[in-house]
Amino acid sequence: MIAIDTNVLVRIATNDDPAQARRALAVMRSDRVFVPRTVVLETAWVLRHAYGRDDAAIGRTLSTLAGIATVEIETRADVLRALGWHAAGMDIADVLHLASSGATTAFASFDRALAKAARKVGSRPPVVHP
Repeated sequence: MIAIDTNVLVRIATNDDPAQARRALAVMRSDRVFVPRTVVLETAWVLRHAYGRDDAAIGRTLSTLAGIATVEIETRADVLRALGWHAAGMDIADVLHLASSGATTAFASFDRALAKAARKVGSRPPVVHP
């Protein structure tokens, strides 16, 4: 198994450099690949800020990645839970942080919009204000 970096996923998602995209796909097809959750987060950030992708497109890209049988995502269950919350309208970074905190009793944040959205989806842990 090999781990892949954000730029490998971005090449595949955007095909902005067709030669690199083909090489990235070859890597994905050659072996099982490991995707750190930090790469998931950075991929979302790059797709939004460098490529102007909206939340729906980012969610589709990350959900497609998670559905590939040869892809092992770090803390897959947390990432899948986060993608569900993201599909419900929450910010991808917020939901990845929140889902990664599942073994805690609460997630402290001054972000009132996050707390409201987390209540709406019934997140665990709940978001509390310090």
